[in-house]
Amino acid sequence: MEKLILSEQEIVNALCLFHAKFKNVQPQDVEVELMYDDDAGFTAEAYVNGQMDLYNTVNFITAIRLYIDEQLNRDSMSARIVLDLHDEEGIIANVEF
Repeated sequence: MEKLILSEQEIVNALCLFHAKFKNVQPQDVEVELMYDDDAGFTAEAYVNGQMDLYNTVNFITAIRLYIDEQLNRDSMSARIVLDLHDEEGIIANVEF
Protein backbone atom coordinates (compact mmCIF):
# COMPACT_ATOMS: atom_id res chain seq x y z
CA MET A 1 0.00 0.00 0.00
CA GLU A 2 1.38 3.37 -1.00
CA LYS A 3 1.24 6.17 1.58
CA LEU A 4 1.21 9.90 0.99
CA ILE A 5 1.05 12.78 3.44
CA LEU A 6 -0.54 16.03 2.33
CA SER A 7 0.79 19.05 4.19
CA GLU A 8 -1.35 21.78 5.68
CA GLN A 9 -0.51 23.99 2.68
CA GLU A 10 -1.65 21.28 0.27
CA ILE A 11 -4.93 20.99 2.19
CA VAL A 12 -5.38 24.77 1.97
CA ASN A 13 -4.67 24.55 -1.77
CA ALA A 14 -7.22 21.74 -2.12
CA LEU A 15 -9.90 23.77 -0.35
CA CYS A 16 -9.07 26.85 -2.45
CA LEU A 17 -9.46 24.83 -5.67
CA PHE A 18 -12.67 23.24 -4.41
CA HIS A 19 -14.22 26.53 -3.29
CA ALA A 20 -13.14 28.35 -6.46
CA LYS A 21 -14.98 25.80 -8.61
CA PHE A 22 -18.27 26.47 -6.78
CA LYS A 23 -17.88 30.24 -6.70
CA ASN A 24 -16.64 30.46 -10.29
CA VAL A 25 -13.51 32.39 -9.28
CA GLN A 26 -9.78 31.77 -9.51
CA PRO A 27 -8.23 29.70 -6.68
CA GLN A 28 -5.89 32.58 -5.84
CA ASP A 29 -8.98 34.71 -5.07
CA VAL A 30 -9.95 32.35 -2.23
CA GLU A 31 -8.62 32.71 1.31
CA VAL A 32 -8.90 29.69 3.61
CA GLU A 33 -8.44 29.35 7.36
CA LEU A 34 -8.20 25.81 8.78
CA MET A 35 -9.39 25.04 12.30
CA TYR A 36 -9.76 22.12 14.67
CA ASP A 37 -12.12 21.87 17.62
CA ASP A 38 -12.68 18.84 19.85
CA ASP A 39 -16.45 19.14 19.40
CA ALA A 40 -16.72 20.23 15.74
CA GLY A 41 -13.68 18.37 14.40
CA PHE A 42 -11.92 19.76 11.35
CA THR A 43 -13.48 22.89 9.87
CA ALA A 44 -12.43 25.66 7.53
CA GLU A 45 -13.61 29.10 6.61
CA ALA A 46 -13.30 30.05 2.95
CA TYR A 47 -13.53 33.71 1.97
CA VAL A 48 -14.19 35.25 -1.45
CA ASN A 49 -14.97 38.95 -1.81
CA GLY A 50 -15.72 39.24 1.90
CA GLN A 51 -18.23 36.39 1.85
CA MET A 52 -17.49 33.44 4.13
CA ASP A 53 -18.50 29.81 3.71
CA LEU A 54 -17.93 27.14 6.34
CA TYR A 55 -16.56 23.70 5.49
CA ASN A 56 -16.72 20.60 7.71
CA THR A 57 -14.71 17.37 7.76
CA VAL A 58 -16.72 15.82 4.93
CA ASN A 59 -15.99 18.87 2.76
CA PHE A 60 -12.26 18.53 3.58
CA ILE A 61 -12.26 14.94 2.30
CA THR A 62 -14.22 15.89 -0.82
CA ALA A 63 -11.82 18.76 -1.57
CA ILE A 64 -8.81 16.50 -1.01
CA ARG A 65 -10.29 13.90 -3.37
CA LEU A 66 -10.70 16.58 -6.06
CA TYR A 67 -7.10 17.72 -5.45
CA ILE A 68 -5.82 14.13 -5.76
CA ASP A 69 -7.75 13.65 -9.02
CA GLU A 70 -6.91 16.96 -10.68
CA GLN A 71 -3.52 17.97 -9.26
CA LEU A 72 -1.86 14.64 -8.50
CA ASN A 73 -3.51 12.75 -11.38
CA ARG A 74 -4.38 9.81 -9.12
CA ASP A 75 -7.61 7.91 -8.54
CA SER A 76 -8.97 9.42 -5.33
CA MET A 77 -11.78 6.90 -4.99
CA SER A 78 -9.25 4.17 -4.20
CA ALA A 79 -7.66 6.33 -1.50
CA ARG A 80 -8.23 6.13 2.23
CA ILE A 81 -7.95 9.69 3.61
CA VAL A 82 -7.54 10.42 7.31
CA LEU A 83 -7.18 13.97 8.64
CA ASP A 84 -4.82 14.45 11.58
CA LEU A 85 -3.81 17.31 13.83
CA HIS A 86 -0.02 17.25 14.05
CA ASP A 87 1.79 19.20 16.79
CA GLU A 88 4.45 20.68 14.50
CA GLU A 89 2.92 20.46 11.02
CA GLY A 90 -0.65 21.51 11.77
CA ILE A 91 -3.53 19.79 9.98
CA ILE A 92 -2.31 17.09 7.63
CA ALA A 93 -3.95 14.34 5.57
CA ASN A 94 -2.68 10.79 5.59
CA VAL A 95 -3.56 9.15 2.26
CA GLU A 96 -3.22 5.45 1.48
CA PHE A 97 -3.75 4.00 -2.00
